[in-house]
Amino acid sequence: MQRLSLCFNKVRKNCFEFIKSQETKQDKFKNKERMIKSFLIPLCFWISKKVNKKKPYFVGLAGGQGTGKTTSSSLIKIILSKYFKLNVFRISIDDFYKTRKERLILSKKIHPMLLTRGVPGTHDVDMMLNFFKKSKSKKFKRLRLPTFNKAIDDRYEKKKWYDLKKRPDVIIFEGWCVGAKSEKSSTLKRNINSMERTKDKKKIWRKYVNQQLKSKYKKLYSQLNCLIYLKAKDFSLLQKWRLKQERKLLISSKHNSKSKIMNKDDVLKFMQTYQRITQNMFKHTPKYASVIINLNSNHQIKSTVYKNK
Repeated sequence: MQRLSLCFNKVRKNCFEFIKSQETKQDKFKNKERMIKSFLIPLCFWISKKVNKKKPYFVGLAGGQGTGKTTSSSLIKIILSKYFKLNVFRISIDDFYKTRKERLILSKKIHPMLLTRGVPGTHDVDMMLNFFKKSKSKKFKRLRLPTFNKAIDDRYEKKKWYDLKKRPDVIIFEGWCVGAKSEKSSTLKRNINSMERTKDKKKIWRKYVNQQLKSKYKKLYSQLNCLIYLKAKDFSLLQKWRLKQERKLLISSKHNSKSKIMNKDDVLKFMQTYQRITQNMFKHTPKYASVIINLNSNHQIKSTVYKNK
């Protein structure tokens, strides 16, 4: 208990400063001290025990839209860096989205719905695998990694990419479908929302996405050392939280003329592309995740379950 308090005192200022940077007038964090002290710091102690400085320890962090993956992973990075003195690199699977031009080609070749970013098949998996491989190399060389601008639905120019100069001790790889597994072919027959019913009548899109999970993404996720899963109560909560997220994005990019910020109807339609995999993860991910972080309806951590101590 004393160690937890010492850690909290050491990281408190940096964590609170980060949280403040994420807040808006309408959206303030509640119980932030409890979140850090009772849940995130114990999680960081758990991670730190598993780190081997000879090669990076890959932490997968998954959770549906708006569950707080970016906030949680950023705070974990602060704690591991500040208190445990580890070199931590955090990146999202979102940063590896294919360019809008590449997705346009894919949408013409396979299915029109693949223009919409998000589902497996819309990321550059080869680039991610190359990043994982080079990160593990004994002769580490400087890496430049993409960053994705959701406001314009495309990658940032290369001068704004991540510049990884030193091999990390810990790599936090976060994303909504990180660790997701493919479905049985029989479950693909049933439409789960209006989008699938009207736009994927021949089931080409969902079969393609499922095949990506079964092949390339399976290979990618097999390289994770652990998987942390932020579990919300249901899909309707994720829709609510995603709308809140979009409002924040609107505030931060209101002066950008190229902005592609979505309104409420756009968000609800957009999230239908995520629904199948998200609901499958609700059902199956708690069975194989290393750590499950249960969230309540108020967007706060309710409990943490460690499956792999």
